[in-house]
Amino acid sequence: MRSPLPRAVLTRLETGRLVVLSALLGGLVGALCVGLRLVLEQVLEAGAWLTGFSPPGTPGEGGLLMAFGEALPWGLLALPLVGVAYVWLVGREDGDPLNQLVRGAHTRGDTPSLPTQLRTLVATLLGHGAGLLVGRDAPYTVLGGLGARLLGRATRLDAVETRSLTLAGAAAGLGAVLHAPLAAAVLVAEVLYRRFEFEFEVLMPCVLASVAAYAVYGLAFGFLPLLSVPEVGVPTLAGVGPLAGVALGVTLAGWAALLVCRTVPDDWTRGWARLALGGAFGWLTAAIAWWGTPGVLGDGSGWVQVGLSGFLGQGALGEGAWRWLLLALGARLAFGGGVLPSVGVGGLLGVGLGSLLGADPTLAALVGIVAFVTVTLNAPLAAALLAVAWGGDALLPAALLTAGLAHALSGETGLLPAQVRSRAQSSAPLPVLLPGAGAVTIRRAPAPPAPLRPLHAAPEEAAVGGGLPPLESEQELYRRPVPRSWAGARLSVLSLPPGVEVVGVVRGGTVRVPRPQMRLTAEDELVFLARPDAYAALEGVLRLPGV
Repeated sequence: MRSPLPRAVLTRLETGRLVVLSALLGGLVGALCVGLRLVLEQVLEAGAWLTGFSPPGTPGEGGLLMAFGEALPWGLLALPLVGVAYVWLVGREDGDPLNQLVRGAHTRGDTPSLPTQLRTLVATLLGHGAGLLVGRDAPYTVLGGLGARLLGRATRLDAVETRSLTLAGAAAGLGAVLHAPLAAAVLVAEVLYRRFEFEFEVLMPCVLASVAAYAVYGLAFGFLPLLSVPEVGVPTLAGVGPLAGVALGVTLAGWAALLVCRTVPDDWTRGWARLALGGAFGWLTAAIAWWGTPGVLGDGSGWVQVGLSGFLGQGALGEGAWRWLLLALGARLAFGGGVLPSVGVGGLLGVGLGSLLGADPTLAALVGIVAFVTVTLNAPLAAALLAVAWGGDALLPAALLTAGLAHALSGETGLLPAQVRSRAQSSAPLPVLLPGAGAVTIRRAPAPPAPLRPLHAAPEEAAVGGGLPPLESEQELYRRPVPRSWAGARLSVLSLPPGVEVVGVVRGGTVRVPRPQMRLTAEDELVFLARPDAYAALEGVLRLPGV
């Protein structure tokens, strides 16, 4: 039955529904993150007892700026076993939690299954607790997806809402653990693509959920920044040169890490070879910790805190170099995924290079963080916002210039294989507001297997796949359900941009020829035919609502 409310009112109601769900999801994920932090503290204590060494933590997460103990040789022998268990629990196709999030967002909103999420949560807790290069933020990212799944059990969600709220849940978890809700929201919206582009309809739910989660999390543990940064001002003209050198050096290091990562043969990351490499990664970490420095254990965020406080100097280059090696060799095995491992490598390299070039260690560390996160995650704006959240607003000009320089030099590279180059390559649901008709969900549909009869020659009811026109070289088909706001509307009221047309209505398993006076029902599906440049024009002319 058609709603008596005007379509403008229905659109506002749908948008308001997503706003409420995003805020509720943020509060739910924030509460779950409180419990996760308590569990993580116990896991880290067990890991310190096993390896005999406790790396420094970050002030915002209740850590100390001191490292305790000496690495125990028999305890370090557990790292190869943990490495094997980690790569066994985290599947090759799934990757680290952030890659799972991006991959799910580009596959029609399909989130990882519940067993996959639970295995990944256990793996990240185990790996981080033992001291392998697994970021503290990784289990929080998984927990955000589990929170979205719980919310979906409590209320009915369509495909667009499921995808948006899954991304918002991850932003909520990252906002809590990074103590930077706005930066976390921008990161999730920005990391989906290799090119510098956003889905603005995703950004709004991410901001709301991230802010709400951090509010709940902060009530339990306080609202201190993740890193305790001394007050910094705008860099002087004399300090611009050394900081530019730091930015260039760290950008080059990040680009080199990507090249080394891609030299690992693809066949080595399958089956038993993958398990063997996981064990080898654990052996390498243990060897560095025993013969080199135990400071290689952990994700490195605590050592960044020590470095920007001025206690490391040029010695930070060695710490950063070891971590760079582990990140480059372990990324294909899902080690080093997330935000904080890149923060650790970039911050330590920045401190070391700053000491050589005569730059302020605090500014050098933050500039290094911005450059390395930009290169490895393809998220320049989020990297700049992270530095500003931790270092203050005076750092904004230097952070933006560093992010722009690093992104321009590194190009469309990154550690996340699930990133795509443009929206046209993504099969995810895309909510679009067509004038006078409300919101519709569009996903990429595969082309038919063979040329089909012209549309004008199709009968009134034809078999599915047999009544659509053949695709031209630049055209693609999109088949999508009719949204609730379109139920009862005539096809004649749909105002589509040039290059986009409705070529079929799927009803009862058959394709019907679209008639201007045909009324749509909630069970129908629309088949669109469009050129890629038409969708580019659609994105530029039409506003994408947050539904």
